[in-house]
Amino acid sequence: MKAYSSHRFDLPLPAGHRFPMRKYSRLQERVASELEQVQVLEPGIASDGQLALAHHPSYIQRFCAGELSPAEQRRIGFPWSTAMVERARRSAGATIDAVRTAAREGVAFNLAGGTHHAGRAHGEGFCCFNDVAVAACLAQAERLARRVAIIDLDVHQGNGTAEILARDDSVFTLSLHGARNYPFTKAISRLDVELPDGCADEAYLEALESALARMRAVFQPDFLIYLAGADVYEGDRLGRLALSKAGIRVRDQRVFALAGELGVPVAVCMGGGYSPVIEDIVDIHMATVVAGLRHWQALSGSV
Repeated sequence: MKAYSSHRFDLPLPAGHRFPMRKYSRLQERVASELEQVQVLEPGIASDGQLALAHHPSYIQRFCAGELSPAEQRRIGFPWSTAMVERARRSAGATIDAVRTAAREGVAFNLAGGTHHAGRAHGEGFCCFNDVAVAACLAQAERLARRVAIIDLDVHQGNGTAEILARDDSVFTLSLHGARNYPFTKAISRLDVELPDGCADEAYLEALESALARMRAVFQPDFLIYLAGADVYEGDRLGRLALSKAGIRVRDQRVFALAGELGVPVAVCMGGGYSPVIEDIVDIHMATVVAGLRHWQALSGSV
């Protein structure tokens, strides 16, 4: 199985910054050292043309040239730098690579990504470019898929994804998220499921099962893109939900089982995770990779 890691391009953020960039290098280290059947690769750089499948060309140009206003930069949450541009392009490139690889091999990973708050003409919420929207549009442009389902199980709504793809009936945007969490003004996905604060394993998994059934009743995808957020965890400082690590493993297994039931490829990106204990985030992301590896082994007959 292949996984794409852009951790070499992670940003040096100020001490105390809310975004735990260090989780990506730790995840890459653990995958490389513990999962010998996973090949960790450096991703390509998303081109202007690829980014323009989901973003306005003027935003791409202004972002890359460092011409965003101070307000636009504050909305993203990272201080602008050329390294930030490189990181954003590589992160989108990793999801593009994962989609292309999954189309051939059944499953592949971006060990970062899930930057679902970026809209067509702006970034926000630590998201510069919307890697999942770009990759979904590219899969269709390259005829890897006709009907794509984006299953967003980050604790925050994928508002940017919903905005970009609002008029595209060939992409189904499903977002299962905290009702009272960021963004406080929600966009409209094809299917939004809002969860109360403190929602734990049983209620969450029931809501997920119902959402997947509702999607399948009206939409038959031939490709899945899965955002496997770790911020649904009970120890997450920004999440407000209460899933255990065991419950999150069941969540992941259900999505891979869906890919198997439908007989379609699945590309996975990690999404958010803000636990004060970095190893908790890494444990959760690592378990997602393990679940994907088992799915890949079943597909390839190498169990």
